[in-house]
Amino acid sequence: MTQTSSEPGFALVRVPIAPVHEAPRVSSAQTTQATFGHVVVLGCRDGDWCDAQTTPDGYRGWIHAGYVTPVGGGEVAGTPAAAGRPGAGLRVSLGCTARAGARTLRLPLGAWLGPEVAVLDGEAVAMDELPARFAREGDAIARSAARYFGSTSYQWGGVTPWGADCSGFVQTLFALHGVDLPRDASQQARVGGEAAREHAAHAAHAAGDLLFFSEREDGRVTHVGVAAGGGRMLHVALGRGGFAEENLAGDDDPYVATLRARFVGARRVLG
Repeated sequence: MTQTSSEPGFALVRVPIAPVHEAPRVSSAQTTQATFGHVVVLGCRDGDWCDAQTTPDGYRGWIHAGYVTPVGGGEVAGTPAAAGRPGAGLRVSLGCTARAGARTLRLPLGAWLGPEVAVLDGEAVAMDELPARFAREGDAIARSAARYFGSTSYQWGGVTPWGADCSGFVQTLFALHGVDLPRDASQQARVGGEAAREHAAHAAHAAGDLLFFSEREDGRVTHVGVAAGGGRMLHVALGRGGFAEENLAGDDDPYVATLRARFVGARRVLG
């Protein structure tokens, strides 16, 4: 039986990656993921499943109680963490192994580490150091895409280099560079300003522009990639099995030809 609560609760993700499902059962589709240390806002419950919103994007789904640790509202209310943003003392994982209490955890890119979590191997960067390390520039974003997602396999609902879908890759990549984007490609297509629409490989598409594609008759966006300049695009695609760099001006690749035919527009999200 579903139980409701009058006030939203808060919880911290206690595992490296917590899957968020479309329904309160493990056999339902994974729609997104929440990573270690992030805040989720809990609503009603159905047994051990919680209706939850990930932060800061407000994406909604069901998360099992085993993946999270409830915390009191006073522990997060009024803090950056309540808005889903790292606060004082928090670090962002660039891929590391950490000690959290008695547990040793391998943490993906984007996980948050509190002061009590010790990094054993790899790297985690203090939040206030991120702008200096990860410039809000298209070329820098393209370099980070290749560096951190270069061996990523496609996974529906995934948001990390351990497995990602197209929009999860874009959201995590841009967050590293200080740009918050919504979760789904169709939502990302409404952010920023319109860029050139003439052609997927148009010269007006600067590095860091988002390129959108659709395989639906109604034109609803179903895929997103990141322009890398010179007619190139970086993306995580089922058709490639994962991360790939495309030359959208190429003439000898049927997959690229299909992408060009499905191109519906571009958005510029970098100021």
